[in-house]
Amino acid sequence: MLVTGGAGFIGSNFVRRLVSGHYPGFGDVEVVVLDKLTYAGTRTSLESVLDDPRVRFVHGDIRDADTLDEVLSGVSVVVHCAAETHVDRSIADGSDFVTTNVNGTFTLLDRSLRAGVRKFVHVSTDEVYGDIGTGAWDESDALEPNSPYSASKGASDLIVRAFHKTYGLPVNITRCCNNYGPFQFPEKLLPLFITNLLDGETVPLYGDGTNVREWIHVDDHCDGIALVALEGAPGRRYNIGASKGMTNEQITGMLLETMGADWSRVRYVEDRKGHDRRYAVDFSLIRRELGYRPRIDFRSGLEETVRWYTERRDWWEPLKHRMAVTAENGA
Repeated sequence: MLVTGGAGFIGSNFVRRLVSGHYPGFGDVEVVVLDKLTYAGTRTSLESVLDDPRVRFVHGDIRDADTLDEVLSGVSVVVHCAAETHVDRSIADGSDFVTTNVNGTFTLLDRSLRAGVRKFVHVSTDEVYGDIGTGAWDESDALEPNSPYSASKGASDLIVRAFHKTYGLPVNITRCCNNYGPFQFPEKLLPLFITNLLDGETVPLYGDGTNVREWIHVDDHCDGIALVALEGAPGRRYNIGASKGMTNEQITGMLLETMGADWSRVRYVEDRKGHDRRYAVDFSLIRRELGYRPRIDFRSGLEETVRWYTERRDWWEPLKHRMAVTAENGA
């Protein structure tokens, strides 16, 4: 198996669960982890598995066809997690999002087709659907992305679909709601808020705090990816969700309560440009076809996540320092 972006948040959690035997359907699969190690990727997220003889780490770029030809040799399954993902960064400069998420995905598809890959799982996002006032998107809904990030992911989804329709490459696309859990880069909402609170700082809440998101623990998301990789019907798209929709203000309140803080630690900041008001996914298809069920209750998952960040300053402090240096340099 090739896991792209395997040193990032979702990719590293998937690799650790795969190697530790959570997915017996894959047996003792050998895993090639390909990661460019941008600001959001770090080998320390894989420290528990890098010494395993079944794991090979390759520092490389999905846009590099020669590297892909090397790592795809003998690969049956590709789980494609590599992407630029942070909406705020895409608003500031979307160029890397297009070259990585669109061009990189095309190159990976092209070389996977040439290598005879038997399953290609493209890990996407619910953000490709855009804003929804009521109800929930299902897999047949149109893509109406509203940020450069989500537009680049929507474009990559369509390229993946085209490789199935045109060339017969066995593909699946997964679209998941907001993830949280250990090893998430501290620019995202929950790890940013947790680490700020641990450091005695305030937390920045966008706008009026009423934007609604659904939240799923990364382990539940990875379990859904594994099910799709093993049993997903070729060409099928699968939403992955947890039916836990909350406003950002509600999330903040739960986090403050968990960490023994109060609302004096919150500062409301100017809203993000083009900020989608509400996301919600209907994931009945993956429940019905593959028997998927999320297992981790949000409150218990949040408490576990807070404990992890409290205990793992050695992991996140260097990353926050890197963020601060980058901001000072105007990058």
